[in-house]
Amino acid sequence: MPQYLTVDHLLRQLQELDPNLPVRLAVNPDFPFAHFVGAEIVVHDGKAYIADDGQEDYLLVGARDALTWA
Repeated sequence: MPQYLTVDHLLRQLQELDPNLPVRLAVNPDFPFAHFVGAEIVVHDGKAYIADDGQEDYLLVGARDALTWA
């Protein structure tokens, strides 16, 4: 995974997934929570920004392990 993810790279990864799969943001390995992904994408100064839309709950242990955040 590149440090600076591009739209192209993100789209290629998402194309392989079930289109009905819910998406969450995994945030902060020291205090791991799952956040809802905002519906709007804003482009500013040559970058695409996807906002979070609030916190769902603690990040599941299996997801933390997969991200090596254990």
